Amino acid sequence: MRDEFCQDTIKHVHHRADSTFFTENAVPQQNDYLESFEQVFQVLNKVPIVTSSFLNLDNIEHDIGQNDAAVAILKERMTHTRFLNIRSLQVYNTLLDKLAMVMKGYEDNLDDYRTKLDGLKKEIIGLKKDTLIRYIFRDTALRSVFAPQLKRLRSKWHEADSLLKSSNKLINNLKSRVAANNITIADLLFQVDAVSDDLRYNAFSKEQSYLWETSSSVDSGAAARQDNEIRYAGEKKLASYYFMNAGSIRFWLVITLVIYFYWVWFNFRSLRRLDKLSSITEFHFHYVSSLPVIACLVFTLNLAPLFDPRAPAVYIEYSQLLLVLALGILFYRRLSKHYFMLWCIFIVLSFTLYFAESGHLLATYSGRWARLLLNAASAALAVYFFFTSKEKPGRSWMLRFAVIIYLALHLTAIACNLLGRVTLSQIAGSTAFFSLSSAIGLMVFVQLITETFLLQIQSSRMRKNYPDSFEFEGIVRSITKLMGIVAAIVWLIVVTNSLNVYDMLGDTLSDLFNTSRNVGKISFTFNGILLFLGIIWIANFFQKYIAYFFGDTGDDASIDDRNQRSRLLVTRLVLLIAGFFLAVAASGLPIDKITFVLGALGVGIGLGLQSIINNFVSGIIIIFDRPMRLGDTVEVGGKKGRVKEISIRSSTILTDEGAEVIIPNGDVLSHNIINWTLSNNQVRSTLSFNLDKTTYTDSIQPEIKELVKTIPGIFLRKEPELSIEHVTSKAVRLKVSFWCTDVGSSSATSAAAREAIYNYLDKKGIEVS
Repeated sequence: MRDEFCQDTIKHVHHRADSTFFTENAVPQQNDYLESFEQVFQVLNKVPIVTSSFLNLDNIEHDIGQNDAAVAILKERMTHTRFLNIRSLQVYNTLLDKLAMVMKGYEDNLDDYRTKLDGLKKEIIGLKKDTLIRYIFRDTALRSVFAPQLKRLRSKWHEADSLLKSSNKLINNLKSRVAANNITIADLLFQVDAVSDDLRYNAFSKEQSYLWETSSSVDSGAAARQDNEIRYAGEKKLASYYFMNAGSIRFWLVITLVIYFYWVWFNFRSLRRLDKLSSITEFHFHYVSSLPVIACLVFTLNLAPLFDPRAPAVYIEYSQLLLVLALGILFYRRLSKHYFMLWCIFIVLSFTLYFAESGHLLATYSGRWARLLLNAASAALAVYFFFTSKEKPGRSWMLRFAVIIYLALHLTAIACNLLGRVTLSQIAGSTAFFSLSSAIGLMVFVQLITETFLLQIQSSRMRKNYPDSFEFEGIVRSITKLMGIVAAIVWLIVVTNSLNVYDMLGDTLSDLFNTSRNVGKISFTFNGILLFLGIIWIANFFQKYIAYFFGDTGDDASIDDRNQRSRLLVTRLVLLIAGFFLAVAASGLPIDKITFVLGALGVGIGLGLQSIINNFVSGIIIIFDRPMRLGDTVEVGGKKGRVKEISIRSSTILTDEGAEVIIPNGDVLSHNIINWTLSNNQVRSTLSFNLDKTTYTDSIQPEIKELVKTIPGIFLRKEPELSIEHVTSKAVRLKVSFWCTDVGSSSATSAAAREAIYNYLDKKGIEVS
């Protein structure tokens, strides 16, 4: 650009010899004016670049229009309190929370754009202080000299001014609309909370006549049906808006489904290629198969409430109804005919009640009798289940507990319906179905995860040529325990959402756990403490069981794979350290408070934790200095065996007799470590034979040496050695020394060598005493 300025100027200025170069002259030169022009153009050229980076402005303007419409609908709905109930208020509250989060995102984007515009304005205002450019405008001769530059400057200036004004106007307009929406949303949230409190209080009061009273007219039933239709129409419209603006959550749910499907499919394919599908027969898989389409759907639908716990109740309902159908397909030919028929009846009752409620068929007086019959039939189904499965094995206590909750909720729904508490009856009946479907779905979910992990372990073992069988009962218990915690959390989300108390409980728990508390000068929250402890627990769980994912179950085959076990050892240490720092960061504990905790820990070490810290530090030294490795044959403190495990606190040695000796790491380093396999696995063995002197000849030594070389397990790179150790008048003691390739099989190799030498001497007629 600067070359263009110079070319244009050269056309208008006649150059001549300048003899004043070496004199002091403060008059600006042509180059000074060009540099000023260059600086001005650099600033003005930033304007279109910066304003073009405001990519979200058009999207924000478009989306705010939809948000305005949603806010207007909510505002209009809140003016008609006659159409409100706990369910609709839960939808409104969820949507208002979502709108508040969206507005916060818009506000952050607009503030960022505004900051960039303010920076440009400051730079442009700074250009007005350039005296050289101002001097050009005042001087006629200079204006004629720099006419091309001035023409471009005017064009750039108008373009920049137009862009700045339009962007600034749009940003100010959007910020005002966002601010107005924020005020309206805050006001609506206050109204929703107030009306919700009133409805929860009034829900326990009598809403309609007792069911056995016949004074209810058809007109009142029609009015109730009309109210329900208006309410459901508003809920449906607002819920559809929520789902349109929460697509990212569904996207990650689909990604989870794809990952799980590929995980199962890949492991089955690996076993099929290795011709090892028979190796998983002992696990007796119920739900995992080589093409787990329905299993993946059940897996994902169970996780749906966990991905979006604050979603409208209608989302939970749709996902649970779809889960019920998917479970029905999965149970086909997997359950006995009796239990499958019970499940089919449960599906029919669930869908009948849901669609009757959605179609406003139960809002009338006769509809209350229909709801009563549906609740009674569902309660009878639960009772029938208990009578027919009382002595059946395999019925877990969790299933029985879920059925008891199902029965209790239906009995509650019947009682509320009889006493005119229609809202409570509806909530209890719906929650009964969704609680049982979620409980059974989550039981299948836990079983799916357990079977998938067993499949992963077995496929990893087969790829590494490990033995088919391993002890898996303990692994199953560990996975079931962890997944049971996850299942309990998801079940509570479903039930509280169906009862329309999730938001209330969430707000209460949020206040409880997020409120800052002080102990002296230390400030903390329960949420930070739980996050810290939870992340530490999860990190410890993963470092403890990560080996299972790679087929390492701690048996003899995995001990032989030293490279993998060493990598796993380092991975465990990294997981623990990373988990600690992540827990500190997530909990929000300041560094100075951590220093305080470490100081307290130092005092604890001085008072009695020396041995624990000694073992911890010794474990780190063993991991990185590697005086012994997993799979090595060692002698420590008079105990000889193979190193089975090296953990942070202790190491485990597996003796030849099968005993597992657990030695603290501090004791390991404090003793002399005899490592038979530090640099290689070879070990020297020596056999002695007392031979009759009258039959012994020196010619047998070369033959015995060649004989030893033919025995499997002999290290041939080192020659066997034979020597006469002791001679008497009647006997000669022959000493045979050789190297075995593997210290672990040295006993078997020595036994084979002794037997071969005895047979050879017997054939030669040499007596061995």
